[in-house]
Formats: sequence, structure tokens, C-alpha cells
Amino acid sequence: MKNKTALITGASSGIGKEFAKLHASKGGNLVVVARSEDKLNELKAELESKYGIQVIVIVKDLSLSTAAQDIYDEVKAANINIDYLINNAGFGGRGEFHIRTMEQDMQMIEVNVITLTRLTKLFLPDFIERKSGKILNVSSTAATMPGPLQAVYYATKAYVTSFGNAVWQEIKGTGVTLTTLMPGAMDTGFAKASDMSNTPLFAKTVSPVDVARSGYEGMLNGKLNVIAGVTPLQRIFLALAPFTPKKIMLKQIYEMQKEK
Repeated sequence: MKNKTALITGASSGIGKEFAKLHASKGGNLVVVARSEDKLNELKAELESKYGIQVIVIVKDLSLSTAAQDIYDEVKAANINIDYLINNAGFGGRGEFHIRTMEQDMQMIEVNVITLTRLTKLFLPDFIERKSGKILNVSSTAATMPGPLQAVYYATKAYVTSFGNAVWQEIKGTGVTLTTLMPGAMDTGFAKASDMSNTPLFAKTVSPVDVARSGYEGMLNGKLNVIAGVTPLQRIFLALAPFTPKKIMLKQIYEMQKEK
């Protein structure tokens, strides 16, 4: 939206990059956050040239416990008012829980849960004080069920959805909203990074462009949850999940996440 500034984490690729492009196309300024300085600077140059907007780059490893406070402090020091906070950064990782390293799973919890919560905690009071602002937290359809072979990832997304829904209710009437986006399997770098490329779950994926648009519009409208990027087969699976005996569902998810 014109003259509105959006802060987007994980903006260097995938759906985060699509959020940035979408917001810029509407004349909005950006604060983009990720680890890859080169990719962020490429995005900055592209969007500033194409849309005549301002893009501030913050290079940050969101698995560090100080990351959220550092981002907030940098934004404040630059006298930037954030209108939209898009907590998009997150990652998964396939493997049996007892075999995966401690570092892999603790970093996942730090990025997917703790930094997201800290950023929301830091920016939300400012939004409420001025009675305007919108937050979009990116969860997953994985939030609706346990995920054998991605036990920690699914659990982190269950947290994101539960947390976001609770806060949505708490802040009703303040002029501020918090929307949770729950995408299905997308054609981004997520599958490769998570070692999921050769699994049935990622056999059919959707474009992140449409998912980003659905999430962005849902945020603007203050929706509670937005489910997007879900194939017809996945929709059937999600609809039947609450009625499927837990042990059968666990077996199905396990098979979907094994390598072909």
C-alpha cells in the first residue's frame, strides 16, 4: 500500500521475496531482513528502480537470540514507522528426531517460534498505541497435525497458528489485526533446504506468487487465518484429518514425507 512501510523477514527468496515485490508494486516502502546480503541488495536495486520506493536492508541471522531486538532497535534508530510486520522467515528439516542434531532443531525453534514471537512482542505495542498496523505470521497447513519425520517443524507451526489466533482475539477493537497464513507445499527453495524434494508431499507444488497475494490481501482485510496454495488432494486430506484416527493419520504423514 502506498506510503505504508512493511518489514518482511526471510525476504531474500521464496514467498518472502514475493511479499516484497507485491508490497512494492503498490507503492509501499520496505524493510527487508534475511541472512543473504547479496540477495537483499539485488532485491533492493530491483524494487527501487522499478517502483521508485525505498528499501532498507537489514542483514540478520534470525536464529540468534538477539536478532529481534537488534532489528527493532535499528528500525527505531532510523526513525522508521512500520505499518505492516510480515513474519515470514522459517525453515524445516526432514529426519527422525533422535537422529537430527540438537543445533538443527534448536535453531529451527529459534527462527520459527522465538524470533517471530519477539518481533510481534516488540512491534505490537507500537501498533496498538497508534491504533493502526497489521501483522501477518506465516504458519503452514502443517500446523493442523503432527508431522513424523518433521516433528519439530510441524510443532513450531502449530505454535505459530495457536499464538496468532489467540492474539487476534485479544487485540480486536484496537485498530490492529494479526493474520495467520497457512500455505501448503510451494515451489520455493523450502523443499530443497528441508531435504523434502523427493517426497510425495512435494510431488505437486503451487506457485508462491498466488500464496503471497492471498496472504497479503488477507492481512489487509484483517482475516484470522488464510489457507492458500493447497492442491485439491491436500484440501481433501485437510478436511478429513480431524476425523481420521490419529495412528492412521500419523502413518499417512510419515509415508508422505519419506523419500520416494
